[in-house]
Amino acid sequence: MSAVSSPSVPPADLVVTGCTLLVHEGYEDHDAHGEGERVGRVGFREEAALVVRDGLIDAVTTAAAAREIPAVERIEARGQVALPGLTNCHTHTPMVALRGLAEDLPTEEWFNDVVWPVETNLTARDVELGARLACAEMIRGGVTCFADHYFHMDTVAAVVAECGLRAHLGETYFSSQGPEKRERSLEFALRARGAAGGRITTALAPHAPYTVTDADLTATAELARAHGLPVHIHAAENRGQTDTSLARHGRTPVEVLDRTGLLDTDLLIAHGTGIVERDLPLLARTGGRTAVATAPRGYLKFAWPTTTPVRALRAAGVPVGLATDGAASNNSLDVWEAMALTSLIQKSTEGDPRWLTSRQALHHATLQSARAVGLGDRTGTLAPGRRADIILVDLSGPHTQPVHDLAATLVHSARASDVRTTVVDGRVLMRDRELLTLDVPEVVRELTARLPALTARGHGRRIQEYDT
Repeated sequence: MSAVSSPSVPPADLVVTGCTLLVHEGYEDHDAHGEGERVGRVGFREEAALVVRDGLIDAVTTAAAAREIPAVERIEARGQVALPGLTNCHTHTPMVALRGLAEDLPTEEWFNDVVWPVETNLTARDVELGARLACAEMIRGGVTCFADHYFHMDTVAAVVAECGLRAHLGETYFSSQGPEKRERSLEFALRARGAAGGRITTALAPHAPYTVTDADLTATAELARAHGLPVHIHAAENRGQTDTSLARHGRTPVEVLDRTGLLDTDLLIAHGTGIVERDLPLLARTGGRTAVATAPRGYLKFAWPTTTPVRALRAAGVPVGLATDGAASNNSLDVWEAMALTSLIQKSTEGDPRWLTSRQALHHATLQSARAVGLGDRTGTLAPGRRADIILVDLSGPHTQPVHDLAATLVHSARASDVRTTVVDGRVLMRDRELLTLDVPEVVRELTARLPALTARGHGRRIQEYDT
């Protein structure tokens, strides 16, 4: 620690001091039932401080020692909890413009009657405004990185570069749009990876096995291997899709991914509530290269009969990250809510109140989510050498007091609005609830004026047919 405070070392860019720090402590060898699962552990360190230089956490020290460290910027965080910034592992940011447009509908009507007709109207400006609003919502909710799967990704990348967030971006394509859309997905991924000072990573983004042909999925897998790119796809979203795939093709959606070579890539599967027992050996064989993003609020809203089988996936060595999906289906981009719902729904599904404890839920929200988007070596934990993606959470409100179990308070009592400060790569994007990089009122004014044209459905077009 002497090097940190040496007179020959220039001042730190940022020192966060006086906080309680969430730390990752390695693994336990068994879960609560001794079933042999490697369970990530989290703990807490009192009176801690973080020293940030050049976008990295340079040191984790004590509040007392930090008083001696000169800094360009200092945040006194006494009474607050410092966590790694949250990762939203699967969303469609521009769809905040459709928040509340398609309510109380089954999945097929939601797609065919509202969302896919409306999406034919999308312009790059609509996408930009939606992305700006979504990024503001996520910054205010302590999300420092998001995985986006949508259209006009160059526009989203520009918003990310400006607002300071970290993002994993993929340009969506359907086979019905022709091979040029698949090529466009590749061109974007190659052009944008490493952009925004390294804050943008990219993926190929075929929509789903039911909208992309096996030939296109195979071609995508080949492109991913040739160019060192990951793949982000919807698959086995619900049990109905799995049943339909079995009836039509004799294979589950996961088996389709295996047959087309996608399980041999670094793959992020959105949802996976239709993953069945026969899929688990295939997923286990990937050795953690395949991850699943779970977004439980939408599954409840669509009345899907199953949820992401988190326990079985963890036993198979598959990282499970937390997500919100798009706000058109979930109505919010609140990863805090996703964390609480994941814990509660898993307890209910497994019939076991001891399963998916608060500490396990925090592990999913932090390090496992970072791993799911390919950033497990850079983000997800507050340790020297990691990117300085930090959030500060204020637990002084009446809804979070008293604190008997800090992990339980964070998972089941805290809210997105309790996040006071959000930092990405050492840059403060929100301080004391004030957004510093986005102008929300101006975005809302323009987006509201554009809504009549965006939401028109009289043209009778749709970008795809939902038929599973």
